[in-house]
This record gives sequence, structure tokens and C-alpha cells, in this order.
Amino acid sequence: MNLSIHSTFLPHDDPEASLAFYRDLLGFEVRNDVAYGPMRWITLGPAGQPGTSLVLAPPAATPGITDEERRTIAEMMAKGTYAMIIFATPDLDGTFDRLQARDVDIVQEPMDQPYGVRDCAVRDPAGNLIRIQQVR
Repeated sequence: MNLSIHSTFLPHDDPEASLAFYRDLLGFEVRNDVAYGPMRWITLGPAGQPGTSLVLAPPAATPGITDEERRTIAEMMAKGTYAMIIFATPDLDGTFDRLQARDVDIVQEPMDQPYGVRDCAVRDPAGNLIRIQQVR
């Protein structure tokens, strides 16, 4: 088999705040922005990596989700326990400094982990946990 990751989904509850974070702060390219009523699905990706996309999607738009499940999703997003993604960079400290300067919600400053990576953690505007690890 020859598989690659094409897209991954993260929930968002404020498309403009999410665009400001992923496009304006992280430098991702907007590849698609689809509205359906008040909802928006925004596809972004890192520059120079056209085959890898991050889709920001309304969390409760999936058919069949009950009102109770919608409330649970909203509660988990507010706590930052609903979704997560790990990014990698060759300049962890520089990336962290830029995030910190923009008042991003810092969860963990850069540190060496006992499992062999150096990383930090922040939350995006929807509360999604983003870990960023150093690559050499």
C-alpha cells in the first residue's frame, strides 16, 4: 500500500478567528471556503504542501447528531478536549515566540519530553489543542 494523509478535520466555531489564526498567524494557504447557510468549511494547507489539507468544519453539522451530543461537543471544545493536531517545525523556539507575541492561548512552553521530542502546546480559537514539535 502507498498511503498518505490528504485531509484532517478540526472543528471551529468562529470562521474569521480561525482564519486569522491558521492563515494570518501560521501562514497556511486557504484552498477552499465553502458556506452552507451560516456554516463554513474552510480548507487550508501549509505552503508548498499541496497534498496535505486541514479542514476546519462546523462541529455539529454531521447528520444524526443529537442536541445532547451537540452540547457535549461544545463543552469539550470549550475545555480543549475535543480535538488535537500535531505540527512540526525546524524552529520550535522561534515559532513559539511568534505565537506568544500574538497572545495565543499557551498550554505548554517548549520543553524536552521524556519520550524523545521537544515540543510546545497551544490552543486555537476553537479550543483545539495544537502541539508543535521540533524536527531536525
